[in-house]
Amino acid sequence: MGRSRRDGAVVPLVESLGVRLSSAKLIAPYVAAEGLPVLIRRVKFLKEMLFSSSGYETLIGRNAKRMMAHLSIPADEALQSTLSFFEKMEARHGGLSMLAHGDVSFPYLIESFPVLLLCSEDKHLKALIDFLEHIGVPKPRIPSVLLAFPPIILSDVEKDIKPRIHAWEKAGIEQEYIGRMLLKYPWILSASVIENYKQALLFFNRRKISSTFLGIAVKSWPHILGCSTTRMNSILVLFDDLGISKKMLVPVLTSSPQLLLRKPNEFLQVVSFFKDMGFDKITVAKIVCRSPEIFASDVENTLKKKINFLIDFGISERHLPRIIKKYPELLLLDINRTLLPRMNYFLGMGLSKKDVCSMISRFSPLLGYSIEHVLKPKIDFLLQTMKKPLKAVVEYPSFMIPSGSGRLFYRWEATSRVFNIHKHIVFQTLSIGISP
Repeated sequence: MGRSRRDGAVVPLVESLGVRLSSAKLIAPYVAAEGLPVLIRRVKFLKEMLFSSSGYETLIGRNAKRMMAHLSIPADEALQSTLSFFEKMEARHGGLSMLAHGDVSFPYLIESFPVLLLCSEDKHLKALIDFLEHIGVPKPRIPSVLLAFPPIILSDVEKDIKPRIHAWEKAGIEQEYIGRMLLKYPWILSASVIENYKQALLFFNRRKISSTFLGIAVKSWPHILGCSTTRMNSILVLFDDLGISKKMLVPVLTSSPQLLLRKPNEFLQVVSFFKDMGFDKITVAKIVCRSPEIFASDVENTLKKKINFLIDFGISERHLPRIIKKYPELLLLDINRTLLPRMNYFLGMGLSKKDVCSMISRFSPLLGYSIEHVLKPKIDFLLQTMKKPLKAVVEYPSFMIPSGSGRLFYRWEATSRVFNIHKHIVFQTLSIGISP
């Protein structure tokens, strides 16, 4: 009965995938020649290829959102079709978070890329999967790449994909990194992105900034490849305003290339956050150079949240500027996984909140040390070997500095009356220990 139908029963098949009837009628004439059995088998293969792996659903949706958010260059045809597909997904409940859920996204995928139904499993799709595995994309992660940039599925490995991979190799990106970059940013196979990389190189050369850093940066944050030079320049102007030299700029951007993706107002919000704490421009610049990742953080949901946590714990607001100035990395530590466990460790040993606050105020790097590798061995040595009271660590919290710092020896020697111990014992204390 199906064979007697003019569309070969293809319209009902396409419609059964969740595609709207109007779209199914448009798609059917182009794919009907494949035959119903072939199409049924191909649909099954595509679904298994794109949606069979589990555990990465959240990651796939999150990365797609990030890719869209940071794109500021003109889109070529492949990117435009991808963005159109993403917009269809965004228009429904759950948005791009549902990208890895086949029952939701597959109908939109077929509507946006009906040519997928013409892709031969043996001659095309399997060869694509083999190639992606060959360049370092783990098989369970292949859907992450293909769903974020479906035109890859339609591309010929020999004629389209390999030449673009070769273009990145010529740019100095080793093949082992290309696979990792594809996982984070599949759009590196877009012609627009490859062209933008060339423009970025020219941009940094004109500013007399070594282009070497760009190659290093894109390996860890390939999303900057979709960032226009105009956007990059707006951030570099803000670095100039803070007085950060070109010499310091390269290590800052190499360490935290995601800063190039920040909108100027987002960066300035962090600057204002520190100025509100009483820091001048020079101090803010020093913090940027020491802990650039802070300036990629959200002020309300990250920085202020850490400050409020410290205040609620009992840290005096008056001491906070000194604490942050001495150890700005404190603002990068996770509250539940790092800060609170370390505070609770000291409280569990019998110290009061007032004692712990005093220690943090006088030596804030304390909260960055591992309990098992640094704090516990140090305190055990203090109590069991040196036979000192626990209060001693409250009076001199920098005793917790990991062993190997010669500077600490002299600082301790200057205050040795606190512990009333001989110089050679102090030296032994500093020589023994476990690095964090």
